[in-house]
Amino acid sequence: MIENQKILAESAATARGLAIDAIHACSSGHLGLPLGTADVGAVLYGQALQFNPVAPKWINRDRFILSAGHGSMFLYSWLHLAGYDLSIEQLKNFRQLGSKTPGHPEFDETPGVEATTGPLGQGIGNAVGYALSGKMAAEKYNTDEHTILDYHVVVLAGDGCLQEGISAEAASFAGHNKFDNLILIYDSNDVTLDAMADRSQSEDTAKRFEAYGWDVVTVDGHDMEAFSKAFADAKSNDNGKPKLIEIKTVIGKGIPEVAGTAAGHGEGGAKFAASARAGLGLPADELFYVSDAVKGYFSQRQEIQAKEYAQWQTLFTAWSDANSDLAADLTAALASSVPTDLDQQIPEFDSDYADATRGAGGVVMQSVAKLVPNLVTGSADLYGSTKNYIKEAGDFGSDNFGGRNIWFGIREHAMGAICNGMAYDGLFRPSGATFAVFADYLRPSIRIAALAKLPVIYILTHDSVGVGEDGPTHQPVETISGLRVIPGLDVMRPADPEETAGAFAMALQRTDGPTALFLTRQKVRTMNEISVAQRRGGVRRGAYIARQETGDLQAIIIASGSEVELAIEAAQQVGDVVRVVSMPCMERFDRQPEDYQQSILPSSCNKRIAIEAGVSGLWYQYVGCEGKVIGIDRFGISAPGPVVMEELGLTTAVLVEEVKAL
Repeated sequence: MIENQKILAESAATARGLAIDAIHACSSGHLGLPLGTADVGAVLYGQALQFNPVAPKWINRDRFILSAGHGSMFLYSWLHLAGYDLSIEQLKNFRQLGSKTPGHPEFDETPGVEATTGPLGQGIGNAVGYALSGKMAAEKYNTDEHTILDYHVVVLAGDGCLQEGISAEAASFAGHNKFDNLILIYDSNDVTLDAMADRSQSEDTAKRFEAYGWDVVTVDGHDMEAFSKAFADAKSNDNGKPKLIEIKTVIGKGIPEVAGTAAGHGEGGAKFAASARAGLGLPADELFYVSDAVKGYFSQRQEIQAKEYAQWQTLFTAWSDANSDLAADLTAALASSVPTDLDQQIPEFDSDYADATRGAGGVVMQSVAKLVPNLVTGSADLYGSTKNYIKEAGDFGSDNFGGRNIWFGIREHAMGAICNGMAYDGLFRPSGATFAVFADYLRPSIRIAALAKLPVIYILTHDSVGVGEDGPTHQPVETISGLRVIPGLDVMRPADPEETAGAFAMALQRTDGPTALFLTRQKVRTMNEISVAQRRGGVRRGAYIARQETGDLQAIIIASGSEVELAIEAAQQVGDVVRVVSMPCMERFDRQPEDYQQSILPSSCNKRIAIEAGVSGLWYQYVGCEGKVIGIDRFGISAPGPVVMEELGLTTAVLVEEVKAL
């Protein structure tokens, strides 16, 4: 089954040496996984994976994700050997400033890295998202005459990843949806960081995955023949089941002093580098050594890969010629094309429209789904409440991989990581919905989306104490501010249906990072005194004047979401010297030129008050020390929404008093 076993074994020893040298050079890193799984890496990159290192974004490549991202030197070593644009100098600069070899793999920083990993379990969720994207893309673009997409998604994870709850959520989802294009390699070395794994786990992982609906096989991870056969079987068996290959390995193999122990997890073995290199048959006087034989083998493999890639390109050209509409659709999807005037193409709401912004969001979703055909959406078992279901688009599932509505179940964290995986793949624009108060269940995935600059959209409804009777457990007083502090995340809280339309348009037009849309449960009025263009355009810039003073400016009220109408009512009562600013997105406003910011919040007026149904802290950057913030710096209460708002001081009357006091 396995070819060229001798040179692959030499390649495995070489990869172990590269990891030892890199980690020893910087006195930092994790040796255990790169050494323990080197034999598996030799099979994957030396024979089994489908990819072309000179075309790292080839859409029909197999996607390999290192979920156990702490073992990054495993990935860097094999990417270098396989011929990716990752020089030996980059390995020598492991974990150093400006290198392409950061401590944990980072998407778009290193050719061949498919996902930003390190937080354990994330990579498994990402792999499930990649697999979902693969099934959806194959259903949409393959034809009876031409199969242009048949790639597999391969993820390497350890005990730490599988102990994290996200892996259980994602694995259950994958099994239910029959992702037989997904292969999870479980590095079962019986060790975690602090101690042997039996200190904290005792379940039968294989049986657990079988219960999820996976095929499971266990092999010796150092037996290349056995692993190669198991992997080939996994790739060829399209039986509707994801595949788990449990590889029994010795952590830190190659450094006898720490191999098979918890000490082998981190850099503890680096001090034995010299003896380890000798034991691996590597020359003592040449660090970062790669033999001519290994170089020659991978050079020949690149020639084979180039021919396979050329054959696929011929197939792709024939497919494109026969399916011009599909080809145009795929080209637009890969380019993340969204109409530049999307906010103008969304139909305007009737002037008497009165509903919650979640309801308006549901209406907008139908429009943008037609204008952006690769937009897909999902909900954590809350479609009836989050209102983001795309009508007449079908439900995604094993019986309909072309459906655009994904039923994630009550799996918020997996939903976030799966959406990230789809965004990494780049063929679809994913959005996922839940109640705002549950955003913390997927916060780690939101953070990674911001770090990796993924254009994921989060639809977070029931955005304030206006939720009412469900009480403080479901009233997210701190959540919106908690997300605003994540760098790179745009947080939008629209005030009415037209601002909601603008928010959806801006979220879709943004391709360099994620957006969170906070939408109300309670009804809001349509602000007809402000033009549609002004409201939608105001969202684009993050803030705008919702009520222009007609006299000499004496005070400014700043508000977001459902509190904007309170601000307008209060300003009308106080008089023509009060300006109202709607600020649906702090982050967008902060990116505007200073002259625009000054036109909205002139420094000449320091009598400012902000109101929002949430914690008050972040608003002081706009009102200053002399200003005032009306917020909720406590948990909410269970009562009808209007009663809660009044009890907590979020009323027009209170706002009028505070403005007059300024």
